[in-house]
Amino acid sequence: MSKPTVLFVCIHNAGRSQMAAGYLRYLGQGRIEVLSAGSAPGKSINPVAVQAMAEEGIDIAGEQPKILTDDAVKTSDVVITMGCGDTCPFYPGKRYEDWVLDDPAGQGIESVRPIRDEIRRRVETLITELVPAG
Repeated sequence: MSKPTVLFVCIHNAGRSQMAAGYLRYLGQGRIEVLSAGSAPGKSINPVAVQAMAEEGIDIAGEQPKILTDDAVKTSDVVITMGCGDTCPFYPGKRYEDWVLDDPAGQGIESVRPIRDEIRRRVETLITELVPAG
C-alpha cells in the first residue's frame, strides 16, 4: 500500500494548517505524505505559530503559504479543513474532516499554545487511523 496523503487547508495557510502539517511531518516519521494550502494564502507564516511550534522542537519557519489547487485535493486521501468553508473543492471518494479550531491570527503565544496542543492531539489520532500499528 502506498503512503496516504493528507492535505491541511485553512484560509491563509499561515497558522493552523502549517502547525498541523508540521506535526504530521514530525510525528508521522515519513509514513504519510503531507500537504498544506490556503484558499487565500497569506504573505508569510504567522510568527506566533512558528514560536509555538519551536517550543515543541518543530521548525516551520521555512514554510511558505501556498494556494489551494484542485490537484492538491485530487492527490490527497484525506482533506482536513480548518475554517475555509465552501471555498474548498469537494471530490467524491475523499475523506473530509473539518477541524473547528480558533484562528491564531493576531493572538499572543498564551492563546496559541492551546490551539497548538489541540492540533497535536488531533494529528496523533489521525496517525493512528492512517498508519497500521506494527
